Amino acid sequence: MKLFTCTNCGETLYFENTWCQNCGYSAGLIEENNQLSALSAMQGQKFINGKTKNSYHYCANYQFNVCNWLVPDNTNVIFCKACELNRTIPNLQNQEYRGHWTKIESAKHRLIYSLFRLELPFMCKLANGARGLCFDFVADDKDKKVFTGHESGLITINIAEADDIEREMIKRNMHEPYRTILGHFRHEAGHYYWDILITGSNNIESFRQLFGDERRDYGEALQKHYNNGALANWTENYISAYASAHPWEDWAETWAHYMHIMDTLETAYSFDIQVKPGVAKTKTLNAHISDDPYTEKSFEKIIQQWLPLTFAMNSLNRSMGVADIYPFVITPVVKKKLEYVHNLCFGLRRK
Repeated sequence: MKLFTCTNCGETLYFENTWCQNCGYSAGLIEENNQLSALSAMQGQKFINGKTKNSYHYCANYQFNVCNWLVPDNTNVIFCKACELNRTIPNLQNQEYRGHWTKIESAKHRLIYSLFRLELPFMCKLANGARGLCFDFVADDKDKKVFTGHESGLITINIAEADDIEREMIKRNMHEPYRTILGHFRHEAGHYYWDILITGSNNIESFRQLFGDERRDYGEALQKHYNNGALANWTENYISAYASAHPWEDWAETWAHYMHIMDTLETAYSFDIQVKPGVAKTKTLNAHISDDPYTEKSFEKIIQQWLPLTFAMNSLNRSMGVADIYPFVITPVVKKKLEYVHNLCFGLRRK
């Protein structure tokens, strides 16, 4: 994600900031340009952008401290483009659930920001039906276990995933090297975009050539994966063990990983990061993140910047005595799959 600055005083802001600590102005994200804008109070809950003079109010979920996005005053809309996708939210009378929802919304808003940057199509399922997108954020109860997943545009997140201890236990039990709320959103969004971009389209045959035939029985494939584990050679052909279970999961894991790469590289680009290990005999670990990945057509250039950056990130983590932040290996086969996703997304860009 890019760095944001206060449009009033120039102070650096985080994506989630609702005000500038330097000048005291309120701040909110304007969806049209993905920009945090400083706002001066105009009347009641209305704000005016000092530069454009346009009037806005915060999304209705601002009252719960889970959203800082802005809605134009000249509409009857009360929710922003991210929050209008919510079909079910947790019971806010439960303070623990309320805390979980805060973390979930932070991750979801980052997902939607990336979808805007990628210029990917999406619409609210609650208003547009079959090809729309919406979210259920729900908790287990005594009679029903909630499973995180996707079905026909509905993404369900078990809010227990926002509990760091619970998520770490699941991660260990599932032998996963990486598990985050944002990772769940990106993975499930991959399933949604398979429906939107692949199924019933001219892309289906090229998909099958790389990822396999999705017509294999999905339930049977997952059961086999859980009973027997990943394929023996999964590290050669898949970004994760779970990706080897079925072509749909391979696609979703690859899609999520592509979003990891793009968003992290945009952050590195915003910091003008350079990787240049002085002891390296070759320049393969050199990289100057000097290009916005969201505008870069060549995936080769993206991966040439990504791999040195991950080596540096892992080295920094090891210096702090913690596990590698990037426990993945991009093989030639995985690279082709990532490039396929990139080319597909880039081909949808507005000319």
